[in-house]
Amino acid sequence: MAEIIVVTSGKGGVGKTTSSASLACGLAKAGKKTAVIDFDVGLRNLDLIMGCERRVVYDFVNVVNGEANLKQALIKDKRFENLFVLAASQTRDKDALTKEGVEKVLKDLADEGFDFIVCDSPAGIEKGAFLAMYFADRAVVVVNPEVSSVRDSDRILGLLASKTRKAENGERVQEHLLLTRYSPRRVEAGDMLSIADVQEILGLDVVGVVPESPEVLQSSNAGVPVILDEASPAGQAYTDAVARILGEERPMRFTTVEKKGFFSKMFGG
Repeated sequence: MAEIIVVTSGKGGVGKTTSSASLACGLAKAGKKTAVIDFDVGLRNLDLIMGCERRVVYDFVNVVNGEANLKQALIKDKRFENLFVLAASQTRDKDALTKEGVEKVLKDLADEGFDFIVCDSPAGIEKGAFLAMYFADRAVVVVNPEVSSVRDSDRILGLLASKTRKAENGERVQEHLLLTRYSPRRVEAGDMLSIADVQEILGLDVVGVVPESPEVLQSSNAGVPVILDEASPAGQAYTDAVARILGEERPMRFTTVEKKGFFSKMFGG
């Protein structure tokens, strides 16, 4: 039975697609057969971050409309045998997706033996975002530690609790908080909300804290999800988040300011 994970947020630009790509890669690396779907019809960025933009022939909307079958549209990742990408359409509008069409695609993926289906949601509360979360078993809510991002994510939590298939059946979508662009130094200076602040406002367990890191942008531009950069703190943080999603307990790293030792202070290290 495939587990459907929606990666969502109330605000744009917080790192949803970066997170979707890294989480999908991490799950595949852990041996799970994984599909990642771009629900952002009209914009389409997931294929760029996954490095497969030149291989898109058929997209999600083509499959929903019956213009192509799932096997024609799924792009097999070159790095992992068990990872597949379903790109969004750049030429259709948000209304091109239907609940029935999305449900059929997800069912067909489950029938193909996928362990995880990661749904990369557009920002906000329009139709694409609603459809991305409607069938979810769990949600990774991506938040930057700033007031506007946290407030907008609070609205998303309200929708997850009331507008999903699980909610209609009297169940709850399992929710996780993923903090991105976290800077312990700025938290210490009072310029950024702390992990505890965000947790208190949203009432969610933290599945990962991704530090502010230049490698995130560099990796995205290179079409390589940052989780594959094992030397990068951001890559390591996403690896930890995937492990926690799979039930492993790991200490939360990159959450405190590194104190310089005596010799570092002396010699400017």
